[in-house]
Amino acid sequence: MKGLTNIRIDSAKATILCVDDDADTISQLAHTLLHAGFACECCHDADAARRSLHRYLPDLIIAGVEIGSESGCQLFRKLQDRIEHLGEVPMIFLSDAGIPDAVRQAHAAGAAYYLSKPFDPNVLLELVDKALWMPHIVRNRVRGRRPTGAAYIDR
Repeated sequence: MKGLTNIRIDSAKATILCVDDDADTISQLAHTLLHAGFACECCHDADAARRSLHRYLPDLIIAGVEIGSESGCQLFRKLQDRIEHLGEVPMIFLSDAGIPDAVRQAHAAGAAYYLSKPFDPNVLLELVDKALWMPHIVRNRVRGRRPTGAAYIDR
């Protein structure tokens, strides 16, 4: 899918932000999540992810450990300080097996889970389901505290 740009696919279930610079990975994520009934916004670079997160908070983020020349892990650590409630959004990081120390980087950035590329769609959906049922996420939804828009804090 050369030339893939940011796409948003709406559905009834949770909204998931997918960020990866690899068009095939984004395509597989979108296809898998759409067929499982999720709403999915896909970004091909860190700038698009920043813009998306300043508009709304997703229920879950799936991102590459490396997004182009930028570290996905560092990006989300920095954004957690600037976007209110972003730290409450669970994250799943994806990485090629060749990236040294990727698991440690992902968990240091607050990832709930780490998944190697290429990934099995069934494993992805299992991790998505587990991440969306994390106790603090469920508690916030029951209390009606799910933020609908991102608050940007300029620091």
